[in-house]
Amino acid sequence: MTKIFICNSEELEEGGKGIRFPLRAGGDEATGFIVRYDGTAHGYLNRCAHVPVELDWTPGEFFEGSGLYIMCATHGAIYVPETGHCTGGPCRGGRLRKMQVIEVEGKIYWQPDDYLLAPSANAALPS
Repeated sequence: MTKIFICNSEELEEGGKGIRFPLRAGGDEATGFIVRYDGTAHGYLNRCAHVPVELDWTPGEFFEGSGLYIMCATHGAIYVPETGHCTGGPCRGGRLRKMQVIEVEGKIYWQPDDYLLAPSANAALPS
């Protein structure tokens, strides 16, 4: 199985700033992100379940003020970090597109799947 290096484990703080990275979602250039919550790295497609806009307030800022929930900066939708399920806001009952994240020997990787693919060779991280 292919795994793509994202960052070193110490770069990801509990309930803090996430790491963004380029990928392809269904053939379109997009971003994914990794956050740490409850000691575990979790990865998602950076796209709100309500309307397909990026979630972060500023690049890498995914958590609301308490650091307990991922929050869409545009719509205020609240997501559970472990599962991506929306528990409040306009997409209540929806979910973020979770990705397979592997943390081993101080490094964090993600595994592409049939929908979330490695970025094209000339892809740049969207700002």
